[in-house]
Amino acid sequence: MAEKRSKWRHRLFHTYFLFRRPMTLGARGVVIDEANQSVFLIRHTYLPGWQFPGGGVETGHTLEQTLAKELMEEGNIELTGRPELFAIYHNAHASKRDHVALYVCRSFRQAAPFRPNREIAEAGFFRFDDLPAGTTRSTRLRLAEILDGAEPPLAW
Repeated sequence: MAEKRSKWRHRLFHTYFLFRRPMTLGARGVVIDEANQSVFLIRHTYLPGWQFPGGGVETGHTLEQTLAKELMEEGNIELTGRPELFAIYHNAHASKRDHVALYVCRSFRQAAPFRPNREIAEAGFFRFDDLPAGTTRSTRLRLAEILDGAEPPLAW
């Protein structure tokens, strides 16, 4: 009986904290080509600028599962090896409670050329020294951190 009350109490507190302190979590991938010359970027239909592919973690999914799903949906990119977790950032631009796990992906294959859809207007690989106009400031900063070895800040 005590065990049953303990489980009930655990669920009650968990539910309370879920509503009291909800947090959102996303995963983004910095997909770098084999020659270490270019990066895969996307442009959404509903947001300005070019950025890394990714999305929010759904209930029951891990960060890596989310990343793999988003890369496939947004660029026909299939991971062939585990991505490397680079940093976790607080993304106050999205909300006070949003966090982003940024992964570097070097083991992948593009299953088919990307075709625009309702969510992604454009996508492709771009040389580091020739990023498209409109690449977001955050995307440029994250690339500099990865490529130049700069210490990542806590905020996106």
